[in-house]
Parts: sequence; structure tokens; C-alpha cells
Amino acid sequence: MNITFSGTRGLLLGGTCELALALAVSMIKSSLFPILTYRSNEGLHRIRHALPQYEKNYDVGYLNLGDRDSLQALFTHVGSDLDFLVDFAQGNYESLIAQADEAEVYRYCMENISFRAEILKTVGRTMLKKRKGRLVFVSSTAAQRPNPGQGLYAAGKLASEALYRTMGLEMGGRGITTVILRPGYVEAGRGRVYIEEQEGKVLQTVPIKRAVTQKEIAETILFLLSDSAASLNATVITMDGGLTHRK
Repeated sequence: MNITFSGTRGLLLGGTCELALALAVSMIKSSLFPILTYRSNEGLHRIRHALPQYEKNYDVGYLNLGDRDSLQALFTHVGSDLDFLVDFAQGNYESLIAQADEAEVYRYCMENISFRAEILKTVGRTMLKKRKGRLVFVSSTAAQRPNPGQGLYAAGKLASEALYRTMGLEMGGRGITTVILRPGYVEAGRGRVYIEEQEGKVLQTVPIKRAVTQKEIAETILFLLSDSAASLNATVITMDGGLTHRK
């Protein structure tokens, strides 16, 4: 199968996470040019350390969720030449609802929902100049099936899914489409930590008896960015080995 792409430049929000770094490598190998965002010097170092042999094949940009100045500076840096957006960005605040700190709840929702709407507004206006664009939001099966303590995380994912779906409906006729990927347990980041904390027992609830790999996620997103997936718009794709479809 010969995969083709309508464009080359893609912005990866949350570019310091393992999944974003794996996708960046896949994009580079497919002659695409990823731009990875970071929010700290530690994150920038993580990107540089993960992609030493590709230093001329990608770019980076600073973005701090909730910071409008950083958003403006990022798009001044990126310019109007943007074909793809892949959104991995997500804050981390887990708490039982009855014990959640009110100030943290407001901050979390502002950074992960309200500010994401601002990002999408900026991206949409940028892509309208070329009358084409593809956006992929990396959600989570927690949006459908949260564990205790994940109420805010699930709410943030569900609200963000709504923003992306609606954007695909509103702008699909002008060449800008969206798709949402919901991974289940993944061998990366928080997913790996949770699996290890549970001593792997949670994987017994997955029909395929294993976690989704980074490689599978990266290759799936790459396909979703391709011309072959262009008719997938304003929809959700679940990639969890059957986890959410069993009793």
C-alpha cells in the first residue's frame, strides 16, 4: 500500500511524550516534517535526546498550556505553512471528585479545555489560508470508561473530543478535517506506570491480553494523517484491543 500525504508539516502538541516522539520518527521516515512542542527545558532535552540523528528533520516550539503569549509566539514561529496537527497534550491531575481541590479543578479545566479551544481556533484560521488541514486528537478510553480518580481526566478528554468533532463538522467543507483516536492501555507514559502498579493484572481484562504498543499508535496516526483516511472525519476510533466492548 502506497501511502500519500497532502502536505508535509505537522505540529505535535505535547511533543515530549513517548508517543509523540515515536510518531515524530515515523513522520520523518515518511518524509514529513514534525514540529514538537515542549513546556520546559527538561522537555526540550528529552526531544533532543530522543532524536539525535534527525536534528535537521524536525523543529521544536515552546507552548505552555494556559499561556496565551506562548501560543502566539508558537504560531509566529510556525507561520502559515501548517498541514497537520496531532494533539497529545494533557495535564495530569487525578483525584476523587469529592476530594478535588477547587482551584486545581478550575486550573485543569482552563488549561485542558478552554485553552484547547483557543489552540483550535488558531490552528483553524492558519489552515484556512491553505484550505486544507488534518487534525488528530489522541484521547483515551478513559473518556468512556474512567477508573476511580480519573473524573477530571475523563471530562477533559470528552470535552476535547467534542471540540474536535465539531470542528470537523464546521470546517470539513473547507478542506479541514478531524479524527479522534482513543487508545486503551498503552506501553508508554502513565499507561505503563499504571500497568506496572497493577502488576499487569489489568491486561487480563483486555481480550488480546496485552497493551497497545507505541509502534502501533504511531503507525495508526500516520495512516490517519494520510490521504487514504481523508473521509474519516469528525469521528472517534477506539484502539484498545476490545477492552471497552466487553462486559
